Amino acid sequence: MNGQAIINGKTALGIELGSTRIKAVLIGEDCTTLASGGETWENRLENGLWTYRLDEAWQGLQSAVQKLSAEVQNRYGVPLTTVGAIGISGMMHGYLAFDKDGKQLAPFLTWRNTNTERSAKLLTDKFGFNIPLRWSIAQLYQAILNKEDHLKDISYLTTLAGYVHWKLTGQRVLGIGEASGMFPIDSKINNYNAGMIDQFDSLTGDLKDSWKLRDILPRVLSAGEDAGSLTAQGAVLLDPSGSFKAGIPLCPPEGDAGTGMVATNSVAERTGNISAGTSVFAMVVLEKDLSRVYPEIDMVTTPTGKPVAMVHCNNCTSDLDAWVKLFGEITEAFAAKVDKPRLYDGLYEKALEGDADCGGLLSYNYYAGEPITVLEQGRPLFTRKADSRFTLANFMRSLLFSTMATLKIGMDILTEKEHVRLDKLLGHGGLFKTKVVGQRLMAAALKTPVAVMETAGEGGAWGIALLAAYGQQKNPGELLEVFLAQKVFDKNSGELVEPDAKDMQGFSAFIQRYERGLAIEKAAVEYL
Repeated sequence: MNGQAIINGKTALGIELGSTRIKAVLIGEDCTTLASGGETWENRLENGLWTYRLDEAWQGLQSAVQKLSAEVQNRYGVPLTTVGAIGISGMMHGYLAFDKDGKQLAPFLTWRNTNTERSAKLLTDKFGFNIPLRWSIAQLYQAILNKEDHLKDISYLTTLAGYVHWKLTGQRVLGIGEASGMFPIDSKINNYNAGMIDQFDSLTGDLKDSWKLRDILPRVLSAGEDAGSLTAQGAVLLDPSGSFKAGIPLCPPEGDAGTGMVATNSVAERTGNISAGTSVFAMVVLEKDLSRVYPEIDMVTTPTGKPVAMVHCNNCTSDLDAWVKLFGEITEAFAAKVDKPRLYDGLYEKALEGDADCGGLLSYNYYAGEPITVLEQGRPLFTRKADSRFTLANFMRSLLFSTMATLKIGMDILTEKEHVRLDKLLGHGGLFKTKVVGQRLMAAALKTPVAVMETAGEGGAWGIALLAAYGQQKNPGELLEVFLAQKVFDKNSGELVEPDAKDMQGFSAFIQRYERGLAIEKAAVEYL
């Protein structure tokens, strides 16, 4: 692409506020990446709850856009002042409550919190529909059960992506995939389930005169619909230097689950993907409804409203990253500093040299609670027997297996009990950045071929940029899955790895040991 095309806005900008990184990606008309910029940020454990500060969200977003703009200037010799469309993505779920003046009423509660066990169970029983602990409606009802003071003043409840979009455009909307993590969706009408809305309002007691749920939730939009445009105030928020022009259209904001489906071309029936980073989740687009409610399975939707079974685990790579960082400190202590990508690749690849079952080693990656294994809190834990084969290769293999173990427990419900069949799963996220390793071990864990595309490292920022491009480039009536298949992924189906028989046998032994050892993890939570 030449500089004139960038000046003319033949581009789309995707911004994702992930759990550890805020990333901005600029794509051209052919949907390939032209430039990117990123900034790190971290959640905090405050008063026993995981949270982020919204001023840091804006600082990180502005820094990411600034770095992207600098790359555009350096690479193409032109300033970045406009784009064809913008998309905002963020961590799915969460609780952000505001009053009528836009004042934040309570700390931002993230998907990582598991303090809603009572509210989630009561709502699940009331609706006959699984309400996970991390869903926005569970957080809202828990606040009601706690009789929190801010409730009477709520005018708007949204997610992180919805909040940023609102501030950029003035529009209180959400993409349907993200909305499906706030409140159950009726895929027949592509909107919130009306009956369940009425049921919830009957539970709110004294608040019924302050607000109705319909009035405080974002309006639901499907991919490709008009979600507003960048205001003058929003342009300054995006780039305080004043370079960006107002009036740029935005697509409906989506969560990382929806953008993950898009980034892996997994929005059609019988497709699925795995997003593996700080958390890990698998998304399977269903051909038919599940036979019953499972507390381990979330029912959400694609960005166009198709029903999706989601297996979500709060913990994935945080413990693994901590160990890699420690090994990096060891190399530095001996004046043999290894750069980060090489360190990750070397340690991941070492895992392939280990015993298939990790030599008897056992690792739990639980930084936070884990609903699938019924743990309200987590404690990172490594243990072994005296006669276990304690080698670096086995240790790394056990760390990698631990990132997949809870996902395996949840996925077995779909494959073994509901007989859901998939031709393959598409992997993306940090776990798959090192070639083959995470892909091969995940294929063994789930007994399903796993493909990883060259674009896997782009993640959600690229996915939301594709949704922004879809809104501008689609032909009348063109379905999202057709747009992706014909205009984005026509020459990129990914490198496929089949499950290896020895790896499958080894993971089977590991997961049996893992499930037996959950009592150790529960004891660690109780006593540490």
